[in-house]
Amino acid sequence: MTEADVRAHLDALAKPRGSLGRLERLAVRLAMTQRRIDARSHPRRIVLFAGDHGCVADGVSAWPSAVTGMMVATILAGQATSNALARAHDCPLRLVDVGVAGPRVGAPPPFFRDARIAEGTASLAHGAAMNVGQFEAAWQVGVEEADRAADDGAAVLIAGEMGIGNTTPAAALTALLTGTSAVDAVGRGAGADDAILMTKTRIVADAVARAAPLLAADDPVPAIAAVGGYEITAMAGFYARGAARGATLLLDGYVATAAALVAERLAPGTAAAMIAGHRSAEPGHAAALAHLGLDPLLDWGMRLGEGSGALVALPLLDAAAAVLNDVVRLDAIGAERAD
Repeated sequence: MTEADVRAHLDALAKPRGSLGRLERLAVRLAMTQRRIDARSHPRRIVLFAGDHGCVADGVSAWPSAVTGMMVATILAGQATSNALARAHDCPLRLVDVGVAGPRVGAPPPFFRDARIAEGTASLAHGAAMNVGQFEAAWQVGVEEADRAADDGAAVLIAGEMGIGNTTPAAALTALLTGTSAVDAVGRGAGADDAILMTKTRIVADAVARAAPLLAADDPVPAIAAVGGYEITAMAGFYARGAARGATLLLDGYVATAAALVAERLAPGTAAAMIAGHRSAEPGHAAALAHLGLDPLLDWGMRLGEGSGALVALPLLDAAAAVLNDVVRLDAIGAERAD
């Protein structure tokens, strides 16, 4: 199946050719991600991956790492933004702890998985955030979650994240994998002031400078692990496996797109399954999307994470699938095209 096949299908429907504008372009993209003209947007699933980051202790965030655990508890209680949006859009949610510091959750709900590899990464300000073994373990968690979703029939997969300080490794990964400067890759995250922004930019620049020589080697994993995070790596494995299983990958914001960069670097072709839900307010997000060749559906200045931007964009995929599947053909109603 080619893009021309999908466009021919759309042109044969009971409407003027191209009259749905960008929605038709989205329908083509949706069909190509699933490699079928009758592409679906149901069932779907969002998996939130949570992890802490050692670099928070070095002053890269306006919030302490303890907030990660607090927000995990809020998600488990069904009271976070991601819970509300997932319910609103009929998108089952799972939460996976791959690296949150602190006591483990007692008697968690069925949608929670404890897959903790460590209590947060080491600080990328002083050395490698993860070793290769930790990276591979986190990647495998994502693979397992994608397989679980695909086995349950999910046609659309969203990866979200929760991790205080994770825009720092996201910026480092973006700079490392796209060549963007640290100044252009680093943003204010969850409210960093000017002093924090300067510290964050310096730490990212230094970490990327240490990792860049490793990226030039035959195996890029040590370089990526050095500046990554457990939840980001799990999302990357989730994307790579989800694409291999034929699902559409609806991307969220900056951190999720940094994971998409990792997935595409280690599993080339994964980006063909991606649709960008939105462009984040984080300055480096545009560079990450451009590197992947993705045009975001929304540009609303969102920067929460948790898969929230992708969830807001999800109804647009429903509309595209409805056009592909539910509109009658002109020849079926005896009409002749006049346009």
